Parts: sequence; structure tokens; C-alpha cells
Amino acid sequence: MNVLQTKVHTASDGFKANHAQYMELLDVLRQRQAHALQGGGEAMVRRHHERNKILVRDRINHLLDPMSPFLELSPLAAWGQYQNEVPSAGIVTGIGLIHGQPCMLIANDATVKGGSFFSETVKKHIRAQEIAEENSLPVIYLVDCGGAYLPKQDEVFPDKDHFGNTFYRQCQMSANGIPQISAVFGGCTAGGAYIPALSDEVVIVRGQGRIHLGGPQIVKAAINEIVDGETLGGAEMHVRVSGVADYLAENEAQALLRVRQIVKNLNRRSSVTAAIREPVAPLYDADEIHGIISSNLKQPYDVRELIARLVDGSELQEFKPEFGTTLVCGFAHWCGYPIGIIANNGVLFSEASVKGAHFIELCNQRHIPLLFLQNISGFMVGTEAERGGIARHSAKLVYAMATARVPKFTVLIGGSFGAGNYGMCGRGFNPRFLFAWPNSRIATMSADVASTVLRELRSSSLKSPPTEQELDTLEAETRAQFTEQSDPFYATSRLWDDGIIEPTQTRQVIGMCLALAAVEVPQAPPSPVFRM
Repeated sequence: MNVLQTKVHTASDGFKANHAQYMELLDVLRQRQAHALQGGGEAMVRRHHERNKILVRDRINHLLDPMSPFLELSPLAAWGQYQNEVPSAGIVTGIGLIHGQPCMLIANDATVKGGSFFSETVKKHIRAQEIAEENSLPVIYLVDCGGAYLPKQDEVFPDKDHFGNTFYRQCQMSANGIPQISAVFGGCTAGGAYIPALSDEVVIVRGQGRIHLGGPQIVKAAINEIVDGETLGGAEMHVRVSGVADYLAENEAQALLRVRQIVKNLNRRSSVTAAIREPVAPLYDADEIHGIISSNLKQPYDVRELIARLVDGSELQEFKPEFGTTLVCGFAHWCGYPIGIIANNGVLFSEASVKGAHFIELCNQRHIPLLFLQNISGFMVGTEAERGGIARHSAKLVYAMATARVPKFTVLIGGSFGAGNYGMCGRGFNPRFLFAWPNSRIATMSADVASTVLRELRSSSLKSPPTEQELDTLEAETRAQFTEQSDPFYATSRLWDDGIIEPTQTRQVIGMCLALAAVEVPQAPPSPVFRM
């Protein structure tokens, strides 16, 4: 392979200015992540501890193999919504190792509205299950759940991708041999009761865990029976009488140890399908990425400079380097795993689109996963482009990408606008993972373009010609709307990505994703587990 040679001058004023501006972006990201890690706040954390309960991320730390990584997904879900009173959407999801077995963890945070489900909670829960199913990962549910947040029930309960879909997915995964394991640390009320009830094996903590379709208040309202929560759905009753749970734990630590034992005995065989090499560090420091990227998306840079700081040995076998130059395509290794990289270096012309489609077909043929590095204003427009068949050629790229059979991953490293988002494997095309950098932007078009377009459309109105002041107001409002809605925190809050990551974390994060994709678990015949 060819070793990429950097042309970046780290001592230049431009590099230093870019680096300083990016550090400000990272400061904001880290402050907001720190807020999310605090859960429901000091008072709720104190009450949680007073009940002899362990905080959700501490439970995860106790459960995972010592010193092993944990890839937390969408930690800033619901950021900026609900007066920021639902950090991480009240649920922690992510991938970690238990006895060397990669597992998906879905853990309620009871310090946040009692672990109740908001719209973003459901979406985050389903997204974790989706990833688990695609990568054949056992799912561990750490349940401390108050069910649906009733004031928002119309956003949580009735629709196809609402709360009920989580149970559908749980049943389908269990039937297809993907283990579903629950540990109950608190309340599992109403719909929340089905999380353990539909699991293959269930651990419940004495004196803390409760499972009931209707809590004491509902029972009293429905049949006028007065009963306390422990009698109705406590741990001892469910282990010794109802059989809903399988193992009684004296405390949370014992429950987590039991889960580890269950995973240890899953008897899951797997094989690695990729031609793995010994990982080699890039020749250049990933921290230099911060000085390469400008806060101004219009300022160009050579995307090869980023690739050189991410791939093994800074080596890239570039495909068609002299043709369709606004799209960089090439073969590389990433943390030892083979990968095909498709990265934007400008607007997409017809030549770049056809080149991208050709490269995707090569990766398909060779079973090489694809990584899309998005920094795209869109496909080229204008008379010349249309006459040259940009719609036809861009469709070739979209078609090849959409039908690719190999694992696909996407990182938004800059702008992600219009049809460019589609051609470069945006969320709608189901990449296995999609992450964003804190400088990224995503929208139908940039704020500048949107404000100009809407001003032009309004000024051409025949029914009520606008005044100049009205046009100025419209332009300002449109610019403000698109600036707010294209912000990466706005996007991650709504689960449009799987999380905002720092550029220096990208090599490790994508490396973990490639490792998951390279493992093949033999598919057993459907064998659903029916609880007693």
C-alpha cells in the first residue's frame, strides 16, 4: 500500500487557530457528557444510595470484565429537551465484554424519573436491540423501570416503533438464539414487567426487585384489592411461587455475579471471518486532526490528511486516484481489520458517483466492510450537471450503497446535507453504526442556502408580495432554525446518530465496531424459550 505523506504544517497560524477552536468544541462536548453522567442529580442519587442501590453505570462496571472497554451509545440522548431533566433519556446502552463475550447492555437509570420511558428512551432501547440483533450480541437488561412516562403516553405506547416493539424484538432475538438475560434491581411495572418476563433467564434482588403488571395503586383502582408491593410482586414471591424469576440474589453485587455466570455458560461458538493483521499505529498523531478541520465548513482540506491519522501505518491503497477526485476511495487496515474507505473531498460530480459505486462493488466482492467519512454539501447541481446525468449517476452510488451486503459504518466528520447524506450512507440506509464529530452538521441544506432559497421563493409570491422587512425577518428566522436544527447536539438528542465522539476516539470506536462485524456466530434453528 501507499503511505500517505502529510502536508500539514502544525506550526502555522491557521493550524493553531483551528486547533484552538476545536478545543472549544471539545470542552462543550465534555461538559455536556459530564452533565449526563450525573443522572437525575444529587438528591436522586442520594436517595438511590439510601436504598442500598448501585448507580447504573457502576452496575455496568461491576458486570463487565475488569479493565475492558465499554462503548456507550447515545449518552446525550434527550439533551436540551424536557428542561434537561432526562439525561441520557433515562437509560444507558452500550457494548462490553463479559467473560470475553461481547454483550449489549440495556440499563435503566432509576435516578431519572424513576427509570420511566420517554419517546427517546424507547428509541434508544430499540436502537440497542437493533444493533444486538445485527451483530448477534447477547442482550443483558439491567431493569429498574417505572414503565411508560404517563404524561407522554401518546409518544411512547401505541405506535409501531413504540414500547411494544421492544418486546417484539426481544421475542424475535430469543427465538433466533440470541440470549436475553434480565437482572431486576427495582420496579418493573406495567409494560416494564415484560422485560424480565420475556427473558430467557431472570435474576431478581431480594427486597428491591418487583415485577407486576399492575402496581398496588392500579390493583386498588381495578379490583379494590389493597396489597403492598412486596406481596404483590416481590422477589421471593416470583422465585418461589410464580416462577417469573429464576434466581434470587441477596444484593445487587450477587445479582451481577449471577449474570456473569449465566453469560459464562452460554456455550456460544464464533469464528472470525476477516483477514486480520497485527495492528500498526498511524504515523501521525490523531490530535492533529483538530488543527486540520476549520470551524468554517466552507474551508476545504484534503481528507487524506484525516485518513493518514486513523488507518494502520497511514497506508491507503487509493482506488482511481486521478478520476472523480472529489471522492476518495481506498483499501486500508484499521486496528488490524481490512476496510474500504469512502471519504468526501468536495461536492459529488457524476465521475465521483460512478467511482464510488464501482468501489462499493469491489468491497462487496471481497467481503470488505465499508466506512463512509461524510463531509458533503451534496451532489453537483446546475444545467451542465443535469445534462451530464447527475441524477442517473448519483442514483448508481445510492443503489450500490443501499444494496451492499457488507457491514457499513458512517462517521459525520463535517457537513451532511441533502442527497449527499443519502449517497454517503446516512441514517436512513441503516449503517451498522453511525457516529458524529462535534464539528458536524446535518440538515437538508446549510443555513445559508436555506435562508436564500426561502427568501427567493417568498419574494416571487404573486398573491401577497412581501416587503423587504418581511423578507429580512424570514431570512433571519430560517437561518436561526436551520442553525439550531443542524447542530450535532440537536441530532444526537433525537438519536439521529449513535453518539458524538471525539476525533481522537474514532480509531478505537470504529475498531471495536469492525471487531464485532468480523465475528460470525453460527445460526441455530429457531428455538424460542417459553417461560413457565
